[in-house]
Amino acid sequence: MMRCDVLTLFPSMVESVLNTSMLSLAQEKGLLDVTVTDIRSFAHDRHRTADDRPYGGGAGMVLKPEPILEAVDSVCARHPDARIVMTSPRGRQFDQACAQSMSEDSRRLVFICGHYEGIDERVRTVMAAEGREVDEVSIGDYVLTGGELAALVMIDASVRLIPGVLGDAESVKEESFSGALLEYEQYTRPVEFRAARVPDVLLSGDHGAIREWRHRSSLASTYARRPDLLKEGALAQGDQLILADIQQKERAENSDSPRRLSS
Repeated sequence: MMRCDVLTLFPSMVESVLNTSMLSLAQEKGLLDVTVTDIRSFAHDRHRTADDRPYGGGAGMVLKPEPILEAVDSVCARHPDARIVMTSPRGRQFDQACAQSMSEDSRRLVFICGHYEGIDERVRTVMAAEGREVDEVSIGDYVLTGGELAALVMIDASVRLIPGVLGDAESVKEESFSGALLEYEQYTRPVEFRAARVPDVLLSGDHGAIREWRHRSSLASTYARRPDLLKEGALAQGDQLILADIQQKERAENSDSPRRLSS
């Protein structure tokens, strides 16, 4: 079971996703427990102020340290060994291995969702001084409206790895990034649409041939779209031979394609 707290300025933004599709089913099955906390509820002024202008000037607002740290204190008082996860563009890159780690972590995961121009640096320094390890994580090199989206991505990617969440356990094994390769091409009815036909091997009923086709399709897709994944892990000898054949056919197709004549 995965247990999480999400600390956010916009609880409804998080709850709307948590109450939908797989995340909702995971909670119904007792495999996911999420508490969403409004950071503003820990602000002490009548306006529930959780952000302010940055010292030194500049555009935008910065999240204040007091409400966030008090929200963290509230969770850690009940769960002293909680793992603090802060969404941050300067954090380590989130990937499938990170999702696996979160799905297997028995501690409560506390996601601090940044917003606006970021979080007051003292949130990190105070927690470090108090002996609380902060895991800063980024889901990619781009700008989001807020950390809520990043936290939801991490929760979704992690929860689906918990046995029993998905109806078919094989789905997890065959998905992209579960291994070193992207997932193979998928097809469904109709057999033919606008002159594009489902590969005959998928209609053959020959499960051995289908497995071979899917594996080759997976290698070809990875080679075409994410060749960097092939460099990260050493391919088995059989896969090297398949890849060499894919590359040879690609070169042959390129050499056969019409060449543009220079004027």
